[in-house]
Amino acid sequence: FRVRSSSRRRRPLNLRRILAANFSLVTSLDSELTAMEYVNPEGLRLDGRRFNEMRQIVAEVGVVSKADGSAVFEMGNTKVIAAVYGPREIQNKSQQKNGHALVLCEYSMAHFSTGDRRRQKNDRRSTELSLVIRQTMEACILTELLPHSQIDIFLQVLQADGGTRSACINAATLALADAGIPMRDLAVSCSAGYLNSTPLLDLNYVEDSAGGADVTVGILPKLDKVTLLQMDAKLPMETFETVFALASEGCKAIAERVREVLQENTRQLEYRRAA
Repeated sequence: FRVRSSSRRRRPLNLRRILAANFSLVTSLDSELTAMEYVNPEGLRLDGRRFNEMRQIVAEVGVVSKADGSAVFEMGNTKVIAAVYGPREIQNKSQQKNGHALVLCEYSMAHFSTGDRRRQKNDRRSTELSLVIRQTMEACILTELLPHSQIDIFLQVLQADGGTRSACINAATLALADAGIPMRDLAVSCSAGYLNSTPLLDLNYVEDSAGGADVTVGILPKLDKVTLLQMDAKLPMETFETVFALASEGCKAIAERVREVLQENTRQLEYRRAA
């Protein structure tokens, strides 16, 4: 048994040709994603929803026993847990606000919530979202009733499938209510986007990653006040007004669901006390 050795010279690799082939492959994949049909001719999205349908909402309060208030909020496959501690004595006197409570917020993502394990809780996006959520919560909390005190809000994304910002705000509102923090109104949030020339309510991850416009809205529904408005792409004014109105309607639907969860929790507490 002999191994035949080849005397032929190997041709050098043509790096330019390889790079060109890879570039054309990536370009074709990008164009396929861009041309993807997010709304079919029957008006159905990739997950079977209509343009104005939200994902299923599941919520529960009192899930963290050692917290003063806590909640889990799910929008489809996006799942967030919130824990509130306070009001308690302010720890850093230099941060004290004259006659108002200090509200602090920390946002993080569980390492298993997405495929990106490199993201840390103190990265730039987490810092930005912590600030946005804190400002939204400050708009609904009656901080003037709790002077010289501190309220800490901790949020962690357990599953991320689009709409994490809105889910965090909704979870924080439930946790604050569970903690008995006085609020002028419920702060609720929802997003809407614009894909395939169609306004879409409550974007999932695939829709959110498509490169279209995404508008996140936060409101105080009873006061009819906007507390948050963020948009990551330009839209004509007429289109923006349509998308904004759709997101606002989503906020109102979420507010109804939040009230139902709180009312059901109150009924359960009254039943336990009576027993």
